[in-house]
Amino acid sequence: MYLGIDCGTQGTKALVLDADSGQVLGAGSASHSLQSAANGRREQQPGQWLEAFEQATRQALAAAGIRGEQILGIGVSGQQHGLVLLDEQGAVLRPAKLWCDTESTPENQRLLEHLGGAAGSLQRLGVAIAPGYTVSKLLWTREQHPELFARIAHILLPHDYLNHWLTGRACSEYGDASGSGYFDVRTRQWDGALLDFIDPSGRLQRALPQLLEPDQPVGPIRPQIAERLGLNPQAVVASGGGDNMMGAIGTGNIRSGAITMSLGTSGTLYAYSEQPMISPHAQVATFCSSSGGWLPLICTMNLTSATGLIQQLLELDIQAFGALVEQAPIGAEGLLMLPFFNGERVPALPNARASLLGMDSDNLTRANLCRAVVEGTSFGLRYGLDLLRASGLQSQTIRLIGGAAKSPVWRQVIADIMGTPLVCPRQTEAAALGAAIQAAWCLTPGADRQAQLAALCERCVQLDASTQTQPDPARTAQYEEVYQHYREQVSRLAEHNPA
Repeated sequence: MYLGIDCGTQGTKALVLDADSGQVLGAGSASHSLQSAANGRREQQPGQWLEAFEQATRQALAAAGIRGEQILGIGVSGQQHGLVLLDEQGAVLRPAKLWCDTESTPENQRLLEHLGGAAGSLQRLGVAIAPGYTVSKLLWTREQHPELFARIAHILLPHDYLNHWLTGRACSEYGDASGSGYFDVRTRQWDGALLDFIDPSGRLQRALPQLLEPDQPVGPIRPQIAERLGLNPQAVVASGGGDNMMGAIGTGNIRSGAITMSLGTSGTLYAYSEQPMISPHAQVATFCSSSGGWLPLICTMNLTSATGLIQQLLELDIQAFGALVEQAPIGAEGLLMLPFFNGERVPALPNARASLLGMDSDNLTRANLCRAVVEGTSFGLRYGLDLLRASGLQSQTIRLIGGAAKSPVWRQVIADIMGTPLVCPRQTEAAALGAAIQAAWCLTPGADRQAQLAALCERCVQLDASTQTQPDPARTAQYEEVYQHYREQVSRLAEHNPA
């Protein structure tokens, strides 16, 4: 039995996996709260994650009907890019700044200029650093909290922090590390010189965690933590990884050909690559995977966050919203929404705002408005898929996850706009499942590591045949016209809203 944990922005999920049968036996969850401010601050107290970890774990064990002593290994998935700072005693110095925190945007711009802009950042690191990445948060901390900065002993990402709490060791693995902004994705090494630019004393380099291979364990769980969680004191903690990297494993996306698409608050799209295929497009982040290769990824900021606003505005529940989407024709009778309510990362329009185009006295209906927001958010993902395909990635199938993936209407829209068949995994908590699979992989001896991971995914990642959705060629052709109109409007917007 293996325990998979996913510590996300909204909460922590836990599940118990029987790796022999491939069955998930039980799951649990607990929520987190967010500390926000109008200046873009988005922070959380790491102590909340520990409480949620305990609560979700106990729920999962109870639901599985097993004793904690049966857990052999623990895998942790965490939200990417967050910054957790510890002092010499292992105490947290301040709240964690998260992936969605944009307070350090000015610091990111200065770092980007130091690297030679997006092109220079891509050449040096393999990614173009963005405000959400960890590196600008370090510069922000040095300038805003110099007294705390002087006490830094460990720089950790969220999943690294949870592993440190479980084992007492400060480690990181390539996948999550590649989203920090001070890591070279080609060589899989920290970029210490960039940290020295922030602080020439070398303090930050000394505070970096040790890098692990993705199939290497961090070590055994600490006895007092095993007792607190009700787990086997001999359980081993796996390297774990970022939530996208664990989501790739949890959807069986460990070979070329498949793409994982997540329809959540934001939208993500990523695929496995055997080589570090660095895209010339700054919006494509070529992270390392947690399965031995690389994970080119795009992220749109507006997905169910945008559709939720329209639902709220029209006072609709999810079923009524879906029914209205179905009532409206493709193209919403000429109504086009550019749903950039929070700015946008893909397309690269960080300063843009949402707009509704093509309104007249006949087409401004509830149904068309619902259809327009679903199409507009889906076109953002199609834009990202085009960037991935232009980078040389092939995509025969889409593995669809996230809350909106439960909707047959959404599934058909996505299949038709992408022109690609899709299917949903049975286990919707893909990151927690991926973490549990990775824990089993870490504890499975043998020489052919990739074959072992493939066998685990084959056994544990089960697809839901009832969700299989084929694109309709006629609808795909209709969407193509509307999508090209969307691209024209995005180009015009980019002229007036430079990144």
